[in-house]
Amino acid sequence: MDPCPFVRILVGNLAIKSPASSKPSFSGKVHPSSSPCFCEIKLKGVDSSPCHVATVPLISDSETHPHSLAATFDFPKAQIPKNPLIKISVYKGRTTPSCAFGSAKLLGKISVPLDLSLAESRPSMFHNGWVPLGRNTHNSSSAQLLHLTVRAEPDPRFVFRFDGEPECSPQVFQVRGDVKQPVFTCKFSFRDRNPGQFPSANANHMAERKGWSITVHDLSGSPVAAASMVTPFVPSPGSQRVSRSNPGAWLIIRPDGDGTWKPWGRLEAWREPNNSNAVGYRFEVLPATADPVTLAGCTISSQHGGKFTIDVTSSVTPQFLYKGFVMSAKVDGERKCSKPEVEVGVKHVACAEDAAAFVALAAAMDLSMDACKLFSQKLRKELRQ
Repeated sequence: MDPCPFVRILVGNLAIKSPASSKPSFSGKVHPSSSPCFCEIKLKGVDSSPCHVATVPLISDSETHPHSLAATFDFPKAQIPKNPLIKISVYKGRTTPSCAFGSAKLLGKISVPLDLSLAESRPSMFHNGWVPLGRNTHNSSSAQLLHLTVRAEPDPRFVFRFDGEPECSPQVFQVRGDVKQPVFTCKFSFRDRNPGQFPSANANHMAERKGWSITVHDLSGSPVAAASMVTPFVPSPGSQRVSRSNPGAWLIIRPDGDGTWKPWGRLEAWREPNNSNAVGYRFEVLPATADPVTLAGCTISSQHGGKFTIDVTSSVTPQFLYKGFVMSAKVDGERKCSKPEVEVGVKHVACAEDAAAFVALAAAMDLSMDACKLFSQKLRKELRQ
């Protein structure tokens, strides 16, 4: 089956240049400022579009603008908006995780209209250069200038959807529009279960969550990838939480021939502190001839769910075969039936085993949401040995 057409909008290369930054009294490379600048990036014309917040460096005339990515917006073909508009509001002040703009000073707003009619088939550049900020835009010699790049490009992806929760050993379908076909089956198991051993009456068998494993098979029944819990999820002393200092971990493995397996990646997960309902994660790829490289790290709400994403578009770390958007997996929050949906960039899939590895990783992330539940909460029966 062919991949699904996607379009990706990228906003980046942000910088501010002001008349003061070129005064000869300042010899440093970065114009001094007691308050940094930041911006709010929105895509108008799209329902429920995310708001991105990014810092904007202040540079001098002698410097070139930095190469960086500030925001991306991704759409399958059926959801490509008509007449969208990128709107950027630039502020001076300190941004916070809560995106509070009350104490910041608005420096100006920039709007860039987008025509995505051709973006599905070829890259499109909508803006690349300097624009004046603020009210004094007619006099560019005295106005602050904002540099930005806004472009769009085709980004086809394979889309996979679990037909059930990973712990229920579901089928996995490849989806394109309204058409879907089975491509994998999953088998959940407890790796170190031993029916001949029983815990003593005083044993606290709920003190850790361990031994979970999920194997991905192709339609012939051959295993093509697996995720195995190699570090148990245990509560930190005196709490009901898996801590960041002692996270649980999964090893994502692929067949290596002759019935053996080779490690491909490692996923760690934990519960954020201070009564947070967020699950933190970190994923690193394990090259055979180099040190591990971290490709992703963020948090997902345990209550509402979210997306696990690997995107190395703006990374400066050597990524070997990985470039741009790699994958995302949508997982649901607690008390919801989670059927992960996985998107994988076409350039990262050369065979079924490549796709299966990402499917196994998505399953491990989904199961980590359960493994990171407070230990005062009871797991569903499929996850209890």
